[in-house]
Amino acid sequence: MGAVSRVRSLAQAAAFVRRVGIATVFPTEDLVLPSLWEAVAGPGVLRWDVRDEEGRFVSFTPEMDRVWRFKDELPDRLLACAGRHVTRVVTLVAPELAGHLYAFTGRPGRADDFQEVPDLTPLQREVAEAVLEHGPAGGPGLRRLLGTDDRRRVDRAVWSLQRMLVLTNAGVEEQRAGWPALRFDLFARRWGDRLARLPTEDEARRDLALAVLRGAGDATAPDVAAALGWRKRDAGAVLEELADAGRASAFHEDGVPVWKPLGTRTRRRP
Repeated sequence: MGAVSRVRSLAQAAAFVRRVGIATVFPTEDLVLPSLWEAVAGPGVLRWDVRDEEGRFVSFTPEMDRVWRFKDELPDRLLACAGRHVTRVVTLVAPELAGHLYAFTGRPGRADDFQEVPDLTPLQREVAEAVLEHGPAGGPGLRRLLGTDDRRRVDRAVWSLQRMLVLTNAGVEEQRAGWPALRFDLFARRWGDRLARLPTEDEARRDLALAVLRGAGDATAPDVAAALGWRKRDAGAVLEELADAGRASAFHEDGVPVWKPLGTRTRRRP
């Protein structure tokens, strides 16, 4: 078998995300999702920095430089939907699946439809309204708009709003000093074109589960549940539906069903 082609450009990074459907930025041991890092650098130890003889940071490695830029440029250019939308870590989701995520919200896909989210805290509502009125903003900008210096509380509100698909990553904005800040936009405003015609929840579940199987090669029901933030029982039911529809099949390892999309080879599991 020939050498695996590594991602070297933004276009290749976008193609990688569209091919796998859902990916993390960096490898995560308890998730079967593929990672952008492995697509860029290949398997092995994650070496992110170059240091001088005294151990001081000099620069990112070339691989980390690419990953660090791609993870922000992809959502900035609408080449991937990025954020803490399905797991506790940032994931990159193919644009074609943005509507599949949103199908579970029960909301119409308007920029201001966060008003329909029950039990928003006052701070969460203030953050969403600030982004609605002023446009995409980073953490520092949001704190200025809200008149607070409490970075921790605002960050928690942002992450929870991402989980509710109210906010999503929208690139970065430069700061006067330090690293650029992540910028956030309203999910429904940024991905509105993809939300015009949403799949049913059942269709969305099947397609998302199949995306996990395609990216992983094969996976158990707990694997799929962890990757998508579902209950194991629900993941198992969706996998059975895929099998009934001829879109997936199962084999067993130590009595545990392992699922794969039809038309793929079974990989060796550690």
